[in-house]
Amino acid sequence: MTAKTPPAQGRWALILVLAAVAVVLAAAALVATLSDHGEKSAPPPSSAGTPAVPAGPGTTSGAPGPSTTPTGADFHYEPLWPFRSVAEAAAWQQNAGPSGHQPWHLDAGATAQFFTQHYLGFTGVDKIVKVSQQGEQAWVSVGFDNPNGVAAVAAVLHLVRMGGGDTAPWEVVGSEDTTLAISTPPYATAVHPPVTVGGTVTGVDESLRIRILRLDREQPVGESGPIAAGGNGSPWSTAVSIDAACPATLTIVVATGGHVAEVERFAVTGVHCS
Repeated sequence: MTAKTPPAQGRWALILVLAAVAVVLAAAALVATLSDHGEKSAPPPSSAGTPAVPAGPGTTSGAPGPSTTPTGADFHYEPLWPFRSVAEAAAWQQNAGPSGHQPWHLDAGATAQFFTQHYLGFTGVDKIVKVSQQGEQAWVSVGFDNPNGVAAVAAVLHLVRMGGGDTAPWEVVGSEDTTLAISTPPYATAVHPPVTVGGTVTGVDESLRIRILRLDREQPVGESGPIAAGGNGSPWSTAVSIDAACPATLTIVVATGGHVAEVERFAVTGVHCS
């Protein structure tokens, strides 16, 4: 059967409809192409902010993680000991080196032990119980043997490599605190004398002693205590006067003991004054 030829008016109407459909399809294809191009060429979402930092043992209340990886000239912690700056650490790398003067700078455990015994003066805390290292950071548990000969952890010190390269030395930057903690002043904040120092403690018949140290001074620039404390996560607080300590980075240390050893637990944090 032969189809009938539509009249001229019908043919023009059909042509117009087909043309309109073609225009719509072309526009849709163009939009899809532009959208796809925009998705492929647009920059990725911003990753600014604090990246994930491997957590050490316990709960950190003394030294939080950095905003970026501490390499090269960048250092995002309070430098407590043994160097006051990246420049000092670099000078040791250049002038002494790992095979020269004080090679223990490359040993996180030895650095933590020297800090505890020589800088803090806790000579009875004479044991490295555990060293946990993750990349450029380390957590060193220092302690002592109790009367039963079992190792007791007095503190978990947080260390970070200062400077760049394979011979970057270790720097103590704070502690990871659990049953004895410093929360005031917050880590790496600016302080003004007198300094209000506080935190929490868990224990019975505790006697807290607080000292504020400055790296280039032989004696503490501030002291307070003993403070009677005890309970389960009980708050403690005291005001400490500091003597001609500013400007500088300051180490705040709180310690308790007297049951089986002179110093049984301690915590440290870092602040700066101007």
